[in-house]
Amino acid sequence: MNNKKLGHKTERAQSLVEFSLGMMFLLVLVVGITDVARAMFTYLSMRDAAQEGALFGSVNPQDSAAIEARVRNSSNTMSALGASVTVAIEPTVTGKLCLGATAGEAHGIEVTINYPNFPLTMPLIGAVIGEQTIPISASAINMIISPMCH
Repeated sequence: MNNKKLGHKTERAQSLVEFSLGMMFLLVLVVGITDVARAMFTYLSMRDAAQEGALFGSVNPQDSAAIEARVRNSSNTMSALGASVTVAIEPTVTGKLCLGATAGEAHGIEVTINYPNFPLTMPLIGAVIGEQTIPISASAINMIISPMCH
């Protein structure tokens, strides 16, 4: 009769160990998915801000300070990231800073946003990749439409 009681207790302990190991795996999975979702949201916000800056820059390609201000003020996410984001504005031109007469002479403006230290919330992922932050970068290119070449 004692053997029957002892077997019942070890089965409960085994179930508790299995539950704790399974729950740990599920929690790591949920937090990992949350980190990926946060990174995607940040990337999409940065991409939209870069597109907004490139669109503004296609009309005002000479005013890089206004383009950067447009990028930084395009959303609450960009405002929250603040100084940790680098905005690079590169008009890709070969001659005049304007729209060429033919399609072969058309020039563009590229706005690139870099966020080099996006923080991860899951310490285990940081241990696997070697650091607790990842870089995120987004860019957009638009054709310069103003001023027109004469």
